[in-house]
Amino acid sequence: MNAISTAFAQQGLVRPRDGRVLGGVCAGLGRRFGLTPWIARLLFVLLLMVLPGSQLLVYPLLWILMPSEEDVPLTR
Repeated sequence: MNAISTAFAQQGLVRPRDGRVLGGVCAGLGRRFGLTPWIARLLFVLLLMVLPGSQLLVYPLLWILMPSEEDVPLTR
């Protein structure tokens, strides 16, 4: 699982310190794809309405797999 978190961090998928509502998953997805956190949350909810019940699996899974911004070392 550490390899997955490292791969997510290398691709810019991290849960930011700022803009979190619950776990920061949507804020991280929004930051990665250039969206505001609220637009990312809206799209996340709309997408999950297409697949009912999937939010019970997808959000917690991403919360576990996406590293927190505090845990990712700065690389430049």
